[in-house]
Amino acid sequence: MANMALDGLETELKKFRQQDKVHMVRYADDFVITGSSKELLENEVKPLVEKFLSARGLELSAEKTSITHIDKGFDSLGVNIRKYNGKLLIKPSKKNVKAFLDKVRNAIKGNKAAKQINLIKMLNPIIRGWANYHRSVVAKETFNSVDNEIWRSLWQWAKRRHPKKSPVWIKEKYFKTTGHRSWIFASEDSEKLYPNGKPLVISLFRASDTPIKWHIKIRGEANPFDPQFETYLEERSTSKMRDTLVRRKVRICD
Repeated sequence: MANMALDGLETELKKFRQQDKVHMVRYADDFVITGSSKELLENEVKPLVEKFLSARGLELSAEKTSITHIDKGFDSLGVNIRKYNGKLLIKPSKKNVKAFLDKVRNAIKGNKAAKQINLIKMLNPIIRGWANYHRSVVAKETFNSVDNEIWRSLWQWAKRRHPKKSPVWIKEKYFKTTGHRSWIFASEDSEKLYPNGKPLVISLFRASDTPIKWHIKIRGEANPFDPQFETYLEERSTSKMRDTLVRRKVRICD
């Protein structure tokens, strides 16, 4: 519905001169319009958009609409888009990170008496889904920061369960060591067994384990009905399938 209502707005914006640099990017009812100056956007582009929407019984959201310079950046769809010393970087927005951590913390606090394995199974889809959403932007530093915050919440969760036990005892009970990595929040899953009959050890998914992979834009001329693009499209499909299988892989600790 939103896409249908906004169809035609891009055509209206093409009436501006090329040097005005007026371009539009949209996703459902969220859209970003660029222009060469603040005055152009305020005095010409915004009124045009308001008139276009008014004819369809719609209006711009005062809360979500702003005019800003790219050097100051702006938030859209959970990411912050900003130029740093002339270089455009897209990062997870602070508001999005806070909302995500609040969700994780609330899940941990709301399951004070839950079994560790059940808490892990509850948190893994939340963390993995959020990390996969941001895997194509500049997010490695944010991933590391998020993992640290989640660890702090889990440590408090573990200490609260055993107020009379020492930190060493708590660490050995709830956190595993594998290879060169320690402090892995992990537990045995009695419902899943190794071939030798031992229970599988499931660990908490770490956002920082998600590889950053830039989105590769499809060629504009690529046509699935044109034989000359058959190999190209098959390679893209194979690459996408490979990435999906890697993301679905469950981390385990022996």
